[in-house]
Amino acid sequence: MTHASDHTLAIDARGLAKRFGPTDVLDGVDLAVPAGTVFALLGPNGAGKTTTINILTTLTRPDAGSAVVAGHDVVREPAAVRARISLAGQQAAVDEALTGRENLLMLGRLSGLRTRQATMRAAELLERFDLAEAAGRRVATYSGGMRRRLDLACTLVVPTPLVFLDEPTTGLDTRSRRELWRVITEFARAGSTVFLTTQYLEEADRLADRIAVLDGGRLVAEGSATQLKSRVGGDVVELRGPDGELLAELPTDGTVHGMRAAIDELDRHEASARRDVHVTVRRPSLDDVFLAVTGTAPGPNAEATDASARLAMEARS
Repeated sequence: MTHASDHTLAIDARGLAKRFGPTDVLDGVDLAVPAGTVFALLGPNGAGKTTTINILTTLTRPDAGSAVVAGHDVVREPAAVRARISLAGQQAAVDEALTGRENLLMLGRLSGLRTRQATMRAAELLERFDLAEAAGRRVATYSGGMRRRLDLACTLVVPTPLVFLDEPTTGLDTRSRRELWRVITEFARAGSTVFLTTQYLEEADRLADRIAVLDGGRLVAEGSATQLKSRVGGDVVELRGPDGELLAELPTDGTVHGMRAAIDELDRHEASARRDVHVTVRRPSLDDVFLAVTGTAPGPNAEATDASARLAMEARS
């Protein structure tokens, strides 16, 4: 079941709401994610990011609103949605009793690949995620980072039109994180849609065609990285001491005239007479956007509130 005018959208969510006990985890969330793009959902702890993913992947039913994912309604056609998506959650979902290779082979066969195809795909993914040397070891012996890489590899065994990644690079080293960034970019270029939550603003800045910021269960900002940064102002000319401490700052429009005016103004600052001070230019970052729209500094997104709410729901079911 699709909305007639939204065939170009991989995700079309309208008015999503979810309450756990007295807490409104989601309160009227609208999302429109074009097919073939990378969409990043940011937000402070407990903002509702994981609950959003759980609704869009049919793991949780919304209390109100609707969502069409990969052309199908998440409530009326959950099986059709699940057949067209892949999901890597915050916790690695792999069988610890099996080896890394056996996990990938099993998923390949369950997904319809022939034995030879599954074997080749497993070897490719083990190499890509730097697990080839550990392929024959039981997953119970893997480190947390290795399990995370294997979980992500399992998600990619059979490509799907839509991939959900909930905090995909948490626990990964720099090399593995950048490898995953490359894979995500490849997905989008091949026409797949990627919906991700992340605690790394650099990740969203680099990867996402569009970014939404969720706070208190509501969307408080949405747009491209450039559009969001422009909301918090233009460039800033800063006067900094030898240890990097900020002594003075003035906004500028980035033009030559604006830069000269800002530097002239800074030149009147008493610290400018010192020989050890430096003038630098800083552009707005997603950190600035995050702070401006949520009132909190970005940090590890443990989704504590979401997790507690899910546990409460499971206990009642």
